[in-house]
Amino acid sequence: MDVLSMRTIFRCRDLAASRRFWEDTLGLTVAREYGAGGEVTGVVLFAGGGFVELTSSPEATGPSGSGSTVVWLQVASVPDEEARLVRAGVAIDRSAERMPWGLVECWLSDPDGVRIVLVETPPDHPLRRRVE
Repeated sequence: MDVLSMRTIFRCRDLAASRRFWEDTLGLTVAREYGAGGEVTGVVLFAGGGFVELTSSPEATGPSGSGSTVVWLQVASVPDEEARLVRAGVAIDRSAERMPWGLVECWLSDPDGVRIVLVETPPDHPLRRRVE
């Protein structure tokens, strides 16, 4: 299999609320929007080497993030991002902490209940390093 691109697609009950969260609060940048008749029904966002796609789906039931869906976003500083998100009014599910496997993680959820983990690879991590 030769994978050319990857995106995670979320069916959102409230596209506007999800866009505000993913774009304004998390700070992801729009790659493209789509729709018909002048109505935007979806947006693709840059997310590092991949993409996050939000699509309008008012009939979606239950949280999009139920089950095993988790979005993993690696950042330079988890504590800095957590502080910024708290100032923006985001509820943090689990505050930043260094995990037994050596990564720093902070957990939160988007408006549809999608679980998001912010991850930082500390400079002294034994198996991974962030290239600057």
